Amino acid sequence: MSDTLTTLLTDMKLPVGRSIAAGFDWLQDTFITAFDGLEAALRSVIGLLATMLQTPHPFAVIAGFCAVTWVLQRRSVPVLIVAACALFALNQGYWVLTMQTLTLVLASCIVCMGVGVPLGIYSAHHPRFYRALTPVLDLMQTLPVFVYLIPVLVLFGLGMVPGLVATVIFAMPAAIRLTELGIRSTPKALTEAATAFGATTGQRIRKVELPYAFPQIMAGLNQTIMLSLSMVVIAGLVGAPGLGVPIVRALNTVNAALGFEAGAVIVTVAIMLDRMLRVEVKQ
Repeated sequence: MSDTLTTLLTDMKLPVGRSIAAGFDWLQDTFITAFDGLEAALRSVIGLLATMLQTPHPFAVIAGFCAVTWVLQRRSVPVLIVAACALFALNQGYWVLTMQTLTLVLASCIVCMGVGVPLGIYSAHHPRFYRALTPVLDLMQTLPVFVYLIPVLVLFGLGMVPGLVATVIFAMPAAIRLTELGIRSTPKALTEAATAFGATTGQRIRKVELPYAFPQIMAGLNQTIMLSLSMVVIAGLVGAPGLGVPIVRALNTVNAALGFEAGAVIVTVAIMLDRMLRVEVKQ
């Protein structure tokens, strides 16, 4: 009896894979112009960032990193750490690949924060919307990257753009969740006082909620950067330039020295960005 039920159940297999494939085929056929426009826009952003990072002399870029760190931190120790990490990447001969990786990371952060922060603000003011959004965010982070990398490749082809799209899908939930948490954690007394003094909804968000949630938003930016760096190797598999390329090459040739060398540079880049953007705000 149990064997019969098992056979009956397996014969009635739900067409999950075929349905999703048909959906992506419909998207590709219906919105091919929109995807081409999106790809062109993303390529222009990537090209601009790549020009800014790769055209100047490496020492000029390192000086710029140190200046940004000093403006944000006002302490010499983070500046020295950032300079040491950047010089290590230059010393190992990975400067161009490091700048290509930073291009991908910065582009993904721009997209993630540009979309994630407004969505987080909206979610904090509309709990029902956030409850409906939560399963989508869980799916974006728990679904294996290689699964949604396949349709991304179909829609955008090889190169930096599919790597950027896959990185954004994986990293954006952190920006949304932490922004929503920061806005929702704003004391009601502050928002009620702002409303009592005649502040509109936009003024209350800009002048009360966003300043209070700034540490959480910066934590979301930090998490977005770290998650983006964790996608470097995945991006290398789809043709995106950067530090993922030597790791993929090392994996294919079983070259432990090359793999650990490139991996060490990725770690130093993560340390550099973490120290550069770790902003502590007293509330």
